[in-house]
Amino acid sequence: MGRESVLIWRPIPSLTNSFHEKDMDDDNNLIIAKMPFASLSSSSSSSSSSEKVKGRDSTMPSSEQLLKHPLALLAMIPNGVALFAAGAIAGAAAKTVTAPLDRFSSLCQTHGLRAAEAAGSKRGGIGFVEALTLIKEQEGIKGYWKGNLPQVIRIIPYSAVQLFAYEVYKKLFSKKDGELSVFGRLFAGACAGMTSTFVTYPLDVLRLRLAVEPGCRTMSQVALNMLREEGVASFYSGLGPSLLGIAPYIAVNFCIFDLVKKSLPEKYQKRTETSLLTALVSATLATLMCYPLDTVRRQMQMKGSPYNTVFDAFPGIVERDGIIGLYRGFVPNALKNLPNSSIRLTTFDTVKGLISVGKKELQSIMENNREKSS
Repeated sequence: MGRESVLIWRPIPSLTNSFHEKDMDDDNNLIIAKMPFASLSSSSSSSSSSEKVKGRDSTMPSSEQLLKHPLALLAMIPNGVALFAAGAIAGAAAKTVTAPLDRFSSLCQTHGLRAAEAAGSKRGGIGFVEALTLIKEQEGIKGYWKGNLPQVIRIIPYSAVQLFAYEVYKKLFSKKDGELSVFGRLFAGACAGMTSTFVTYPLDVLRLRLAVEPGCRTMSQVALNMLREEGVASFYSGLGPSLLGIAPYIAVNFCIFDLVKKSLPEKYQKRTETSLLTALVSATLATLMCYPLDTVRRQMQMKGSPYNTVFDAFPGIVERDGIIGLYRGFVPNALKNLPNSSIRLTTFDTVKGLISVGKKELQSIMENNREKSS
């Protein structure tokens, strides 16, 4: 290979004082033409000096090094982008797998209200087996996945925003020493849940309408009909109880998950089965505590719902269906939420671990490259 000369101008402190304002350009740099000192060096085109002149950092890993250490490449991706992608993929997969259970839950929660409107009676809701049979008879197997597309579309930004926001709020609520109290974790989870819910709420309303209202309509048709007949406000019907329901749910879920994982011996903390089991416990407790608010939210989302506020909905549901009415669809909802939460939290935890390992590998490669170039 040929060699190239590199001309580098270096100001000498003891001499720069001899230059006057007239020897400076508009950017306050010394005018090279009048500067009598220079350093001339000769190096190969692949040398460290040449690379830095060309704007390259010789310590960065080469393509061969990245192929040997792929996690180092993951570490070069911004944390937010990696966490968004992981949350989106995990959320979409979990929702698709559990879509039938979600449809059963929605039908159980709203059937009593729809039956009363249709027949003018106070007929109670239906159970899990009845919902399963009803869907199969009316719509066939594909009916179990009715409304799944808008749910998947909704869960991609929802899951990504929620998981990323949780990390942001944890840093925001942490103390100066970096420690996060139990209340700090609860606040971080509550804020993350409300943030993701507010951003994606219209898609949740569309999914519910498409899943429980008769007729095979598309999401765009449902949206246009809602705009024409009910206005923009219909897309946020039941937002209040949704925020009230999601805030404690995510707060309890994420907080228990973090605290239980943190309390385990270090050798168990990084194991996948530990994350799955911990997520299962935290999701179960959170679902049991917050399910009644979810039932209220869904009934307020229904077209022609007689409930305007949470305070109207709670006594109305209890009067029509009893206390059990607040827990209609609890079993399929729990079966749906438990794998959802387990998959999402475990994936999120795993990706964070991979990013941490990748950063260490990247740092090791850069240190080795720095030693070679020095």
